[in-house]
Amino acid sequence: MITVTEAAATAVTLKRLSDEGVSIWLDDLSRKRIASGNLAELVETKHVVGVTTNPSIFQAAIGSGEGYEEQLAELAVRGVTVDEAVRMMTTADVRAAADILRPVYEATAGRDGRVSIEVDPRLAHHTTATVAEAKQLAWLVDRPNVMIKIPATEAGLPAITEVVGLGISVNVTLIFSLERYRAVMDAYLAGLEKARAAGVDLATVHSVASFFVSRVDSEIDKRLAKVGTDEALALKGRAALANARLAYEAYEDVFGASRWTALATAGANKQRPLWASTGVKDPAYKDTLYVDELVAPGTVNTMPEATLDATADHGDIHGDAVSGGYAQARADLAAVERLGISYDEVVKQLEDEGVAKFEAAWGDLLDAVKVSLSGKGVEGE
Repeated sequence: MITVTEAAATAVTLKRLSDEGVSIWLDDLSRKRIASGNLAELVETKHVVGVTTNPSIFQAAIGSGEGYEEQLAELAVRGVTVDEAVRMMTTADVRAAADILRPVYEATAGRDGRVSIEVDPRLAHHTTATVAEAKQLAWLVDRPNVMIKIPATEAGLPAITEVVGLGISVNVTLIFSLERYRAVMDAYLAGLEKARAAGVDLATVHSVASFFVSRVDSEIDKRLAKVGTDEALALKGRAALANARLAYEAYEDVFGASRWTALATAGANKQRPLWASTGVKDPAYKDTLYVDELVAPGTVNTMPEATLDATADHGDIHGDAVSGGYAQARADLAAVERLGISYDEVVKQLEDEGVAKFEAAWGDLLDAVKVSLSGKGVEGE
């Protein structure tokens, strides 16, 4: 455990980030992190006020087996299926994390203190099944500060509306394009309108829209390098920030319009932009790039622990780095397009790859749990 003095020293930059209106969420969860007290420590010393999970995170945590041995043995004795075992373990972790963050949830009137869990990624293109899964997850976790993650696929959009309409808080994930982001915000508002018509207290419904950052640079930088001209190389590392900044402009536009005003009057909460995939992939870039340059009020930045630690150590928080940068952002993306790199093609590829990666991680997790259950004398079909 770190000392009080060390905690105070590392928390200065993170406090500054929080004071700028950015909620710091941790993009990771495991049984070990919960049981060791590490998550509670991060909440206490590093201004962490939320947790996000995804299939890859659970695959890494549960696939290691560490901390899950007792529950796996009990599930094996019961003869549960692999799918049921995975859901019992993942929801147990989310429930425990939600309990740790409950004081934050209460202190912020539900704005923060949130823990997200994703619907089965194999359902990403099935609306009805996604809605059913979201309802089931909300019931299984049974905590008011849970958020159900729904991918922003075409099939996911109507599911967002239906789930929000039921009064369930939603984290919309895998958003890459500005057009799709606007559709996500529209789906959220439509859900609030359904909830209002059904008599749901809108003040209890919260949502974030997870706009992915680093993967945009990874793909566009690769294409810029292939073009290879001085103009192309000068644009490396700029597309992801430009895309995110224009997303924030869209957020300001939608939540400044009359449709939103009517819902706000009824007690509704804005759907905050959440910067996801903020771990820097290219070692040539500063490891806090997608934190320092995406500071804006009313946002969430979910970070892997390495990025959280880097920000605490040497982050450069210099106020709002998003508002007012829209003209340059549009110019940067237009310059990329002029080089023959299609924005629409890139974001479509990233969405397809994102869904596929989560499906693959979920499959690996199911396989690992099947082996564990079989090793304890159960086939775990």
